[in-house]
Amino acid sequence: MASSNDHPFFDMFARFGESLAMPRVDVEQVLDSHRRNIEALERSAKAAAAGTATLMNKQREVMEQGLRDAAEMAQAFRAPGTPQEMAGKGTDWARRSFEAAVKNAGEMAEILRQSGTESTEILRERIRQSMDEAIRGMTPKK
Repeated sequence: MASSNDHPFFDMFARFGESLAMPRVDVEQVLDSHRRNIEALERSAKAAAAGTATLMNKQREVMEQGLRDAAEMAQAFRAPGTPQEMAGKGTDWARRSFEAAVKNAGEMAEILRQSGTESTEILRERIRQSMDEAIRGMTPKK
């Protein structure tokens, strides 16, 4: 029985490809490139996951501090005092709460920015490498 490679159609197709001077595909190089793509995606996902974990820890810290502050405020309002003193305590607590909220929002935004930048840079670098590989693969070997 003849193999499929012995068929005249395959010979004709091979000669057609040779006449066009089409480059040969290095399968190992293609597989290696895809392996590096997958590794870059994995590193990017890990960087994003680490940023998410950091953000969740920060949110936990903020929540814990908020609960401590609320307990402190409740204790302050239990103590006897004049209406002016109570108003002053309330104003002070509101000011500190607002300042903490602004500070925490800024810190969380920075965590997200850093995480996104790191994750994106990993992918951006791999795209640059892939383009270089593609250009090298298309350049005729001498």
